[in-house]
Amino acid sequence: MPRLIGDRILLREYRQEDIHCIRQWCNDPEIVDNLSDIFLYPHTMNASEQYLNSILEGKTDQKGFVIALKDTEDYIGQIDLFRIDWKNRSCELGIVIGMKDYLGRGFGAEAIRLVQDFVFHRMNLNRIQLELHDFNERAYKCYVKCGFKEEGRLREKCFVNGRYVDAINMSILRKEYVERI
Repeated sequence: MPRLIGDRILLREYRQEDIHCIRQWCNDPEIVDNLSDIFLYPHTMNASEQYLNSILEGKTDQKGFVIALKDTEDYIGQIDLFRIDWKNRSCELGIVIGMKDYLGRGFGAEAIRLVQDFVFHRMNLNRIQLELHDFNERAYKCYVKCGFKEEGRLREKCFVNGRYVDAINMSILRKEYVERI
């Protein structure tokens, strides 16, 4: 995969040495409570290594990038494409800024914009969709800022920290992206 270069970040390939950064956030409740239920149980070192190796060896349909600082290439998070549907020209987006010092500073929005350009202009897809918990206001604002529109809510779909929360479905279409740029 090519590298995508932004103002402050670059989206680069995964590397074996990224395992240490992935391990910093993959069991941190402050980070993973905002993510999917694949983080419901603690992730062992072995599970993290298997995940990373599956990406490095191309044994997964997931495609993605490490979000890295432009000048040092240091890992700060990752942005991945799942469920790529070539017939219907769509995919699902997942993103995490795993290094807490970089949360709320616009790095996620910059990464999303780079991926949107890649998805719509290089992969020739028509739609990017995602799902988030209703309490994740920072992510919701970021997605809206990047042109995503709310399509609907699945009421009380997820059980998080002792309560049921809504799952919000959002998407952006190629034509909406093109109108924004």
